[in-house]
Amino acid sequence: MAAASGTSPTIVEYFEGEDFYRCGYCKNETGSRSNGMWAHSMTVQDYQDLIDRGWRRSGKYVYKPVMNQTCCPQYTIRCRPLHFQPSKSHKKVLKKMFKFLSKGEFSKGNNEEEPMDSQMDDAGMHDFTLKSKLDIKSDQRPFSEDCHEIKESKMKEKEDLEPKETKMLNQAHAKQEKLGSGEPSSSVKVVPSTPKPGKGADLSKPPCRKAKDIRKERKRQKLILKSQTDQVQHEEKPKLNQPKSIEDFIFDTLPDKSAHQLEVRLVPVSFEDPEFKSSFRQSLSLYAKYQMAIHKDTAAECGEAEAENPPNGPDCGYGSFHQQYWLDGKIIAVGVIDVLPYCVSSVYLYYDPDYAFLSLGVYSALREIAFTRELHEKTSQLSYYYMGFYIHSCPKMRYKGQYRPSDLLCPETYVWVPIEQCLPALENSKYCRFNQDTKAVDEERIKELDRLRVLYKRTIMPYNIYKKRQKGPSDEAIVQQYADLVGQTCSERMLLFRS
Repeated sequence: MAAASGTSPTIVEYFEGEDFYRCGYCKNETGSRSNGMWAHSMTVQDYQDLIDRGWRRSGKYVYKPVMNQTCCPQYTIRCRPLHFQPSKSHKKVLKKMFKFLSKGEFSKGNNEEEPMDSQMDDAGMHDFTLKSKLDIKSDQRPFSEDCHEIKESKMKEKEDLEPKETKMLNQAHAKQEKLGSGEPSSSVKVVPSTPKPGKGADLSKPPCRKAKDIRKERKRQKLILKSQTDQVQHEEKPKLNQPKSIEDFIFDTLPDKSAHQLEVRLVPVSFEDPEFKSSFRQSLSLYAKYQMAIHKDTAAECGEAEAENPPNGPDCGYGSFHQQYWLDGKIIAVGVIDVLPYCVSSVYLYYDPDYAFLSLGVYSALREIAFTRELHEKTSQLSYYYMGFYIHSCPKMRYKGQYRPSDLLCPETYVWVPIEQCLPALENSKYCRFNQDTKAVDEERIKELDRLRVLYKRTIMPYNIYKKRQKGPSDEAIVQQYADLVGQTCSERMLLFRS
């Protein structure tokens, strides 16, 4: 992705027609179909807009499935991290990692690994887009925790109660103080109050009261006690039942003498960075090991995006990064991610198969969700986590739908629809239009093709000028197809290379 704004616009070379290739999900030899283009350079804003129209990148190859024709429709899915709560299975993975780090204990049996795009979206080439280091370390930034205080309820003692009633009320009062202060009840002393001298023949005794008045007073005090006790219990309950956040699990403090140390480093993709350069060979070796063990690649098959740093962006800047997982000084996993204006997009994950028992696919996805929440603190518009494609027709790829709340992209109108509303339709048909508004259309559909920008003979020009200078047969049908796929805004901002 291009460097700073205004220095290097997006330049793409669109490939005519549709690509037919073997589907990685249902294994149909020619069933998977997509449109593709090569990005010589690309800005983060253009890529953000493209993935919001169903595009996806693998290295510099950017592709879009032909949704109504491909054998396994691939729907763009995004999670909403600001409202995310880990499921029971997610917590199990986080607890397993904590147990391994703190005590060195683990179980290799019955491991259910859910790698986040460890099976690369199938139009993608196995491109090893490596690059660089950043001075953010997501595992060293603990998130702020909300502090909830329980207010102590105090009861005013009544001066005219009989000794027995006063003692009961004081005991109840003491219990309330115990709840508010956290002290054991044995530490609270109950001091019975002495009634004031009354009027009458014997001034040393309290005045005589009617039984009816005493009963009314008892009832009133019981109601006060019940109300105050209920209030204390109500205030205490949210604190006790408040679910642990994802950060509570990830950043839980390890014991001083823990068995292992895990460090997560965020590294921008650039050989100019010394830390990235020094870790390149180790990372490349891990990639080759993963591809050969998991995807059965040969050694021969295991054979550039720059950061943008706008002033209102996240501290790490935008662009392509590697999240390196260092265990005891050794890289055991690398998550390839794109930090874009509105989201963190998961591209690929590769890891050491020897550590598959840690469910690194699930763990890395949860770390990336937490990382998105962290970036949101500085850059409020960055509030989504894109997980690639959701393939409902492939049961093994449905796990992405478990990261809730999440949305799927309508393949016709390009609006986001909660996944719960999409699943019933997907049970009946592989291909679905999720937008229930039958009158809704693609708001970015091409209205003025002549405004599309072209790079022709090293000169930037609108399409209407290019048509006049072009030699040979007309390529308007190809240009129109490209424009329909990228939308009006991107067609006017990106440069379509024509030779």
